[in-house]
Amino acid sequence: MNQGDYPDWAELPPELTSSILHRLGGIEILENAQRVCTSWRRVCKDPSMWRKIDMSNPHRGDSCHHELDKMCRHAVDRSQGALVEIEIWRVATYELLSYIADRSSNLRSLKLALCYQIASEGLREILVKLPLLEVLETSYCALSAESVKVIGQSCPNLKSFGKNCEGYRRPRNECDDLALAIAETMPGLTRLQLFGNRLTDVGLKAILDGCPNLEYLDLRQCFNVNLVGDLEKRCSERIRVVRRPDDSTHDYPFDATVHDMDSSEDDDYLYDISDEEDDIAPADEFDDDLSGASDHSDLDHFD
Repeated sequence: MNQGDYPDWAELPPELTSSILHRLGGIEILENAQRVCTSWRRVCKDPSMWRKIDMSNPHRGDSCHHELDKMCRHAVDRSQGALVEIEIWRVATYELLSYIADRSSNLRSLKLALCYQIASEGLREILVKLPLLEVLETSYCALSAESVKVIGQSCPNLKSFGKNCEGYRRPRNECDDLALAIAETMPGLTRLQLFGNRLTDVGLKAILDGCPNLEYLDLRQCFNVNLVGDLEKRCSERIRVVRRPDDSTHDYPFDATVHDMDSSEDDDYLYDISDEEDDIAPADEFDDDLSGASDHSDLDHFD
């Protein structure tokens, strides 16, 4: 193939470029894709590109929190209120989530993982501002049963809920508070993931009674559940997909090591949160001029 036979990616129709770039995460777009050429930059600045924001890059270390916070805020600004889905790993703080909630009244899906810097009460305070939420997933984040109850009452459209934590086989530490809160306030759930939860058969029965529309139930590493007899029959007859306590964790995106000691996780534990808001760089930090681009007149920098 001659050099002239290669496609000119800069000349692709905007809708095709958008379809391609949508397969990247927010970090990749802001750091790399938008710097390729002016035409890609135009596409990357369109609010429709930011209806869904993925800030789940698992390769970023803790030292990048401040940088990722700035990038996430910038992505939210670019959505111009059209954001409907966002996923954040590690960097979610009370300040960042408040920033998102205040600018994203149409948010339908929020997924948080490994966000140790926000307390249960703080997360609850933010989520009550998002009554249109349909999907809420928290993995290794502080979220008490009382907060779950308030969230369920404030977000009546919830269809999918996840509260994942480390699985402990011993000692037999039982607690049905979270399961009872879900059963009481989330009747519309079709999908529920409780990886590593401490619920017992009592809590599971309450969920089956309170959430009659469940189609997917993940109970992996919920070692206090004895899924036999009538309980097993109810699950198999009513729920299309049931992941059992000892089922494979090959598709679980986090560390699935089973612990045989007392759990260090306490759903009511309040993580330390700095009272000082991080200094946020101007929104145009990611609007640097493109080296080599022939036309910069359309690059409207954010103030």
